[in-house]
Amino acid sequence: MKKNLGKAFVVFLLFVSLELFASTYRWTAEINKKTAYVNEAIHLKYTCEFSDKSELYTIDFNPVGDNEKYSLKLLAESEKIINNKRVNVYEFIAFVKEAGTMIFDFNMIMKKTTQESIDSTIGGRDNDREIEEFSQRVMKQKSLVVDIKETLTLLVGNFFLNVNADAPQVKAYEPFHMEVSINGIGNIDALKGFKFDIENVKVFSSVPKKEIILTKEGYSGKWSQKFVFVSDEDFVIPEIALEYFNIELTQVKILQTQAIKVEVEKAYVKEELLDVTGETFQFSYTYFYYLLTFIAGFLVAKIKIKTKPKKENVDKKFLQKVANSKSLKELAIVLTLENARKYNELILEIERKESQSLKSLKKELVG
Repeated sequence: MKKNLGKAFVVFLLFVSLELFASTYRWTAEINKKTAYVNEAIHLKYTCEFSDKSELYTIDFNPVGDNEKYSLKLLAESEKIINNKRVNVYEFIAFVKEAGTMIFDFNMIMKKTTQESIDSTIGGRDNDREIEEFSQRVMKQKSLVVDIKETLTLLVGNFFLNVNADAPQVKAYEPFHMEVSINGIGNIDALKGFKFDIENVKVFSSVPKKEIILTKEGYSGKWSQKFVFVSDEDFVIPEIALEYFNIELTQVKILQTQAIKVEVEKAYVKEELLDVTGETFQFSYTYFYYLLTFIAGFLVAKIKIKTKPKKENVDKKFLQKVANSKSLKELAIVLTLENARKYNELILEIERKESQSLKSLKKELVG
């Protein structure tokens, strides 16, 4: 009887020793502010510290996402061995979309694989079954609470606006280039592109370019967009006004530019496009210049130009340009760029103002 009690006691001590020396872990959670504004960057940090290297444990924790209340981005994720102990760190940036009390309450899963399963996999045993034995535990992270204040602007942070443009004197149909850029830190990734609608001006714009990185204070870097304006008469590019909430000053500020008045030289005349001597047609280098600059505008707008288009497609595009022409001058440009020799008579009629009906010319060309 005493022997049995002694054996039972030894087994109990062994069991307790194994439990004492088994891997343990502890989670902590931090938030960098107790109050924030709508769309302001909030830094969340979650740390799991193990009692040893804990090779048998894996962590399933990925709350990144976008919903009606907030947008959560992964800032950094790391796993290190410090003083022979494993430490996992997860950092996120949250942008809350509405005012009120925001509670970040996430779940994670701690998975522990058995050593026997690892040995079996490495040794090649049970290959037919290919079953990995493990235990898992669903846990809830510590709730992090922040009070969100209302703002009346989309952008929140600290930003600067800059405009680079050509000299405001161009020739008719020569492209005028302009670039708008915004530098700073905050939720700059939420900024949409600008649009310009100017009468008698063709406007081409690029897709906004974002050169930004995520930091604890939000996205930092540069946002930019390029524009090309083409016209045969003077025009004005209106001012840009963009409101944002300045975090440092805790007030709404306005990024604003001045309007740009662009002076355009007189439109081309017959002699600038066509040199006609008797029945001989000579190519004009002035016309070639207008052709190149006009195409440059389309390139900026990222319109793909095929080197060997099918004739049917070319005809369709040409007829569409004719149909979209809003004035006789614009129609003349379309005809000149399509085939100056073929449409020489129509171009001259327009130049001499002998043809006053845009509708009749379209009908003649389109059918």
